Amino acid sequence: MRDLRGVIEREHAAIGVLLCMEEPTSPMRKEAANAGFYDAVDGCRHPRLQILTIEDLLTGKTIQRPPSSVTYKRAPKAPSQLRERQPNTWDADDQNDSG
Repeated sequence: MRDLRGVIEREHAAIGVLLCMEEPTSPMRKEAANAGFYDAVDGCRHPRLQILTIEDLLTGKTIQRPPSSVTYKRAPKAPSQLRERQPNTWDADDQNDSG
């Protein structure tokens, strides 16, 4: 749990999820609780570190997260000169193999 918490903090991730085969230990639950909450743009709060077991998944429990439409930012549009067709390396290989 401590390593996962370090990763979500280093990567500035909103939420991290640990999937376990067995029930998490008390220290694991404490570490998850101490990680705090992610305040989503939809106004909901979601635990930053979540622990789910295989049994949880099989009984229908899911990750507490914002709707997927609010978790991604749109990438900036590429400048027009970069949007022109770039040479395809496969095209060059096809020309070399034809002889």
